[in-house]
Amino acid sequence: MAHASEGRGQEFRLPDLGEGLTEAEIVRWLVEVGDVVAVDQPVVEVETAKAMVEVPCPYGGVVTARFGEEGTELPVGAPLVTVAVGTGEDGAAPAAGTQAAASAAGESRVAESTGAASTGGESRIAEPVAARAEAAGSGNVLVGYGTSEAPARRRRVRPGPRAGTGAVARTNGRVRVAGPADGPADGSADGPVESSVDGPVPVISPLVRRLARQNDLDLRELTGSGPDGLILRADVEYALRASAAQGGRAADHAARTGRAPVTAPTAPASATTPGAPRSGTVRTPLKGVRGAVADKLSRSRREIPDATCWVDADATGLMRARTAMNASGGPKISLVALLARICTAALARFPELNATVDTEAREIVRLDDVHLGFAAQTDRGLVVPVVRDAHARDAEGLAAEFARLTEAAHEGRLTPGELTGGTFTLNNYGVFGVDGSTPIINHPEAAMLGVGRIVAKPWVHEGELAVRQVVQLSLTFDHRVCDGGTAGGFLRYVADCVEQPAVLLRTL
Repeated sequence: MAHASEGRGQEFRLPDLGEGLTEAEIVRWLVEVGDVVAVDQPVVEVETAKAMVEVPCPYGGVVTARFGEEGTELPVGAPLVTVAVGTGEDGAAPAAGTQAAASAAGESRVAESTGAASTGGESRIAEPVAARAEAAGSGNVLVGYGTSEAPARRRRVRPGPRAGTGAVARTNGRVRVAGPADGPADGSADGPVESSVDGPVPVISPLVRRLARQNDLDLRELTGSGPDGLILRADVEYALRASAAQGGRAADHAARTGRAPVTAPTAPASATTPGAPRSGTVRTPLKGVRGAVADKLSRSRREIPDATCWVDADATGLMRARTAMNASGGPKISLVALLARICTAALARFPELNATVDTEAREIVRLDDVHLGFAAQTDRGLVVPVVRDAHARDAEGLAAEFARLTEAAHEGRLTPGELTGGTFTLNNYGVFGVDGSTPIINHPEAAMLGVGRIVAKPWVHEGELAVRQVVQLSLTFDHRVCDGGTAGGFLRYVADCVEQPAVLLRTL
């Protein structure tokens, strides 16, 4: 990768986004090679398992290189862009040489550092792009995370050429190792060789390893398209598609000629090729938000011995109280805000449910502050924004925060910090028109309150049959943190507050 002659080349790497995130997918580039960027200007929009984030660059200057196309997954610490910065104290790019830098960057391409053969049979190894700059950045890469040095990644050693192995054929950046009996692709007797058996496999993401393992794909037969030959999810999916297409071509040839395709005795039929699409099926990768939700819910089911109790409650009194609040003027109070206020009052009486379990220490950790999560369905999937310090907010404050977080969720603007750290979750699945549910606890929390739809039903009120607004409440709890008596007491208190909101006056 060539850099501009003027100024220093600063390599900006994908920062640690925090909250256990190890990779991100490039959604949209906000700059082109040759563009002049200012300090803290966003250069790329990435999607993590928790949110979409615009990543600002801490350097100002001319963009001389971009690493990765849109849709590519990059691990934390991988290069994002290279910026040619000026030598002045302000760190700005020099006025002269801007076009030269853009031209040099546009005409240069970096050779792959995997030692794989090129078309002409010559092996090239790229030189390191640039040394890591010592100059400090702006300190504002992501709000709340800073520009501290990204954790060093271990350099993976690629096996060197050895005699006795098959020739290497390259197709679209992938490497296939032919068997010893096969000759080189061009028919010559000599050519570069590469071992596909020895040495570590350049894979960081456990999701990539699992995808390959589930489809019986040998990662040693691939050459990654990521930095330093890193194998990405896209490389594995490409190999699976190529395998399926090869099987389809063999079947089509057999149909035209009437001859069965010639295969090795141990090779499976194309209809059972791992990863091959079957007729009438659609495969959707578990990635992004959907993948994060799947992992968390699966872990919850594995680790938490949950139990559920439920009760019907007459919500007529709560609905009338809300109507009276909103009729008095001021900001409108939402129903979920009133339910959240009831939850915080109930957790004050039954703090055992505002807890988590430390499995390694075999301890129950009771938490003082209530950070209340609430389930929100968006176009990107289910997310659980968190209202910080919900126990310290009144109904009006809770309503405002719920409105803000809900709007951010639908617009995809939630930050990782707004999606993590919850201690208890409120799940209002009544908006989907259902009465009840047995929700899965949001790991590592200990409980979740579910609220069904509020619907008119016949109800015995003050000794007479009447039509009342009835709701079903359910509590799913971790049986390790408490017994049924505590869970039942919590749910009964919530139901009492729903039926008679004046009960809350005792704790206000």
